[in-house]
Amino acid sequence: MNAISVQTITTEDTKETIDGVTVLGNYHINDGYDWMELIGEHGWTVIPGWGCDGWDLGQWPYVMVAGIRDADSIGNLFGMATYCEGDVKTTFYRTKARYWDAITEQAFFNWKNGQAQGPDDLPEAAAEMPSRYRIPPTFQTAAA
Repeated sequence: MNAISVQTITTEDTKETIDGVTVLGNYHINDGYDWMELIGEHGWTVIPGWGCDGWDLGQWPYVMVAGIRDADSIGNLFGMATYCEGDVKTTFYRTKARYWDAITEQAFFNWKNGQAQGPDDLPEAAAEMPSRYRIPPTFQTAAA
């Protein structure tokens, strides 16, 4: 797969099939900063922080989370891509709530595994995180 391609996707939350969506793929050419610039040309934005206090969502340029808000004839479409040293996984969601849940789960994974600086009082599971850790910081929008 190319670093940027147009594909048919299936949304994670509603299982809809949607044609003609810009999908991010693996990027082993340069570094994460170059990836960040490239995806920006296609409407994607790297999300720097998550939770009420904007804790790091990744460890640039090695680990990053990117988002996009798009729409089709049915309504909103939210995309999330995770980047880890060139390996990229892209998922899409119809609802903002499920999109935020996906970002929260990735934030928890990154915080728990030392791939990002997060809050000191993390619970044992992402599902147990308090609501203040499940939102974009008030000073930033998360491609929403």
